[in-house]
Amino acid sequence: MRQTHASLARAPDAALAPLIIPGIAEDGSLYPLEKMEAHRLGALHLAVSVFIMSGDALLLQQRAPGKYHCGGLWANTCCSHPAWGETPADSAHRRLEEELGLRAHLRACNVMDYAADVTNGLREHERVHIFRGDVEREALRIAPDPVEVSAVRWMTRPELQRASHAAPESFAPWFRIYLDRWDELGL
Repeated sequence: MRQTHASLARAPDAALAPLIIPGIAEDGSLYPLEKMEAHRLGALHLAVSVFIMSGDALLLQQRAPGKYHCGGLWANTCCSHPAWGETPADSAHRRLEEELGLRAHLRACNVMDYAADVTNGLREHERVHIFRGDVEREALRIAPDPVEVSAVRWMTRPELQRASHAAPESFAPWFRIYLDRWDELGL
């Protein structure tokens, strides 16, 4: 039986579980790459980022303190890596449900590259597929997985800009990049 991200996250030493993700070679071809190795080396790999919006407010998640990097920091609704052989869209839907208990229609917005040092000597170097979902906040039932998410909140872009300028250390490095490159997200 194939393990999902959620079952890996509940296993002891989940961060060290050998999850295989799509690495990206210099010629643009994909190759299987162990997730932790990708982060140790800073190797370019595929990723997904989900932005759930209600009107002009974005649903943020605070990463659980036990995450292998950036625990306790605020980020967009959901971020992950497709498993080897999984499409970015399938990964985005899967992780949204696993992390927050949410199902939503997601539309692909853009693909962008970024690199950022994250905690514990790891480096993200991602070609990230951006997805947006629009929901009615009042009708939404959010059920965060406490292994993944410690809190959620809604913020508008102006509120996010003020908060990230006042306390940048409270936000995940990739999310600060997203705020700086907001227009490139295609939301």
